[in-house]
Amino acid sequence: MRYPVFPTFLSALVVVLFSATAAANDREDLIYGFLDSYCMECHDMDVQKAHREFDSFALPLEKTLDLISAQEIIDQVTLNEMPPKKADQPTEQERIAVVRALRESITEAKDRFASTGGKTVLRRLSSREYEKTLEVLFGRRVDTLGLTADFPNERASKHMDNIGKSLVTSGFLLDEYFSAADRLVETRLNQPPIEPQTWHFTDNFVQYEELTGSHRAVFKFQYLNIYEQPNSDTRQGAYAHIEDFLEGVPASGYYDLEVLVQGMHRDTHYDAKIFRIDFSEPFIMGIVPGDVRAGHIHYPQSVEPILATGVVPDDEPEWLRFRVWLEKGQTPRFIWPNGPYESRASVIQVNKRYGHEFSKPPSTVSVSRTMILREGKLPHIRISEVKVHGPIPEKGGAIEELAVFGEEGFQEENPLDSVFVFAERAFRRPLTDQDRSMIRQIFIKRIAAGESRRQASLDAIKMILCSPSFIYLQESAPDDQPMLGAYDLAARLSYTLWAAPPDYELTAAAASGELLTEDGLALHIDRMLADEEQSRGFIEAFAGSWLNYRELGGMPPPRKAAAVYYYQDLPKSMKEETYLFMEHLLHSNGSVLDFLDSDYTFADKYLAQLYNLPEGKEMRLADGFQKVSLPKNEKRGGLLGMAGVLTVSANGVETSPVTRGVWIGENLLGMHLPPPPDEVPEIDSDTRGAKTIREKLEKHRSIKTCAECHRKIDPLGFALEEFNPIGQRRAKYPPAGPKKERLPVDSSGVFASGEKFVGPTHFRSILRSTRSEQFTRHLISQFLTYATGRHMEGVDRIEIDEIVERVRKQDYGMRTLVKEALKSEIFRSR
Repeated sequence: MRYPVFPTFLSALVVVLFSATAAANDREDLIYGFLDSYCMECHDMDVQKAHREFDSFALPLEKTLDLISAQEIIDQVTLNEMPPKKADQPTEQERIAVVRALRESITEAKDRFASTGGKTVLRRLSSREYEKTLEVLFGRRVDTLGLTADFPNERASKHMDNIGKSLVTSGFLLDEYFSAADRLVETRLNQPPIEPQTWHFTDNFVQYEELTGSHRAVFKFQYLNIYEQPNSDTRQGAYAHIEDFLEGVPASGYYDLEVLVQGMHRDTHYDAKIFRIDFSEPFIMGIVPGDVRAGHIHYPQSVEPILATGVVPDDEPEWLRFRVWLEKGQTPRFIWPNGPYESRASVIQVNKRYGHEFSKPPSTVSVSRTMILREGKLPHIRISEVKVHGPIPEKGGAIEELAVFGEEGFQEENPLDSVFVFAERAFRRPLTDQDRSMIRQIFIKRIAAGESRRQASLDAIKMILCSPSFIYLQESAPDDQPMLGAYDLAARLSYTLWAAPPDYELTAAAASGELLTEDGLALHIDRMLADEEQSRGFIEAFAGSWLNYRELGGMPPPRKAAAVYYYQDLPKSMKEETYLFMEHLLHSNGSVLDFLDSDYTFADKYLAQLYNLPEGKEMRLADGFQKVSLPKNEKRGGLLGMAGVLTVSANGVETSPVTRGVWIGENLLGMHLPPPPDEVPEIDSDTRGAKTIREKLEKHRSIKTCAECHRKIDPLGFALEEFNPIGQRRAKYPPAGPKKERLPVDSSGVFASGEKFVGPTHFRSILRSTRSEQFTRHLISQFLTYATGRHMEGVDRIEIDEIVERVRKQDYGMRTLVKEALKSEIFRSR
């Protein structure tokens, strides 16, 4: 059966529209009345004091200039600067009422201006979707090529990176598409066969300039040493490259690496605090690509995915073996992911504190490591030899060759047959006669230009990858059809649940029409959700948008104040905790209310220690993440107890109840919070000084029109003041003021609706018991925004409420929520 359009939906919509119209009329009367009573004497068409006149000011707001005028009125009324002191003054209640009415009018006008009429604007693939699509089409990872490294940053809309109206396609981006397609096709499909070679490196291990003197004096460049993790400021020994292999590998492919390596001095007697490293854990060595054409070989580069990792032995050198993918011209570089934080600072401290142990103690504070390497116990990873062998032939042919040209490989006689098949996969729909004609014309033109049939085919593939049918999620249904066609629905469903193009089964269901039936759609939703590896794409993409996790690390804390954030690479663990929590709810159909409060989470060793959990004393890094119970005295639970949320909602330097309150209001409760008037100075979010942030905000709220919003915002943020900018518990603020006082944290508050809470645990309990439907409604709206590529509008509210009710009746299950949203008319509509 196909989905009907229910008449009850239309009647309910009419009721809502009539109610909204009546409310708008009341609001307009209030605003006009205020202007007539307090403003028109000085600002009518005849007087126009300060060059402002309100005779032409009209509601509803229809133009940008009207929006500006409305905002100016709000600013002046909020600051009590208008009406002038000598004129009749409105009461505080009148000020608050007109400010509220104007803000509502501005919000409605902006929504109207931005409205797409409940339809998704034709949108292109986002950069993450583009790269993932190429990975699927070519059958292999493409992140080693850095195809999107030079793409313009995506312009997110309310944290969403896939909104059609925001995904601008500039001329520069088009050039980048051409460049990316050319590089991908030529690198992966057009390199001549190369016989495997072997390289063996045993010396001339020259490294970073500041290491040259000590390495020459002590080792005569016989060892390749790693001294610190990549995430450091000074970068003295974070990347170990092979000086005699700077030209890199001769062709893209798999290469076998053998590395003779040893972890040195994990048992050092030096104070572990110098290195900020957990010596109970074995040293880990990683391999990343490097390219001398891309910048300094000793520094981080824009393209350096981790290709492999291994545990380094302590007692004696051992051969570690890896098979890694390297692109033509790339050379392997070795890193120490769990190494010391900053080698230079460590060397200074060792010379200062342990220099007396050397035969020639340093006379001054020294950055020299010569004596330390010769006589000391400086922890490092030491590589003695490196062997490289490859490229390794792939049985049955290269994956890309099979993915593009099929199991038989390139067919010289009928090359366009396989090109057409590839184009159908790339366009996510059957080809039209026009598509085939364009591809054939490119092929013929390249042949006429003297190219081989294979090169002409490759050039046609490049054209396919630059075609609007590939770059855009186009809709093939007729313009007068309100619902998505089968292939369009397949693409939307696949990019929602897998962040990737449709697979064979989904495409076949679109071809047969099965996907347009209620049972068929439900069947494929279940099938796709059951694939935990593929659905991980949805988890990461949706969390990145809904929770703004793409910005995690965008405002990092000061390195000295939060060193653990850097040397344990906490952002990586923070994100994984949230991903696993969401994954757990999705696959177990757990209650989405657990996002508001829970007695469990997922933690690795680093997070368990950050959270002061008992597991932190027992876990090893090799244990990875585990589901752990949360002690009540740690006051954690749900999203608001997660370090990732507590970090992304802080400002990096310190916490701010306003910043965190806005984050909770907008991201969890769906509150529409207006920005403060331009003339109102920002509240100092830093708690340093004689007064607490609570006292500062109390003073700010003495302005009644400011209090209107802050009474809703501030309590939400106060509840999280027990957590510092990276999510650690605290009872007092950092030392501040001339006396270096540590002022106590007060995490109590009162909701705007009157409920009192004491601390984050009580706060979350109230959220879960009283805001469950509000939260669920917003989560559904955010999911549908992510899934459709457009923001939800007033016209969508009734169906969203119906989804909320169905989800509520099924215990708020996460899987239920996703399935009900995907079966909705909103999702299936154009």
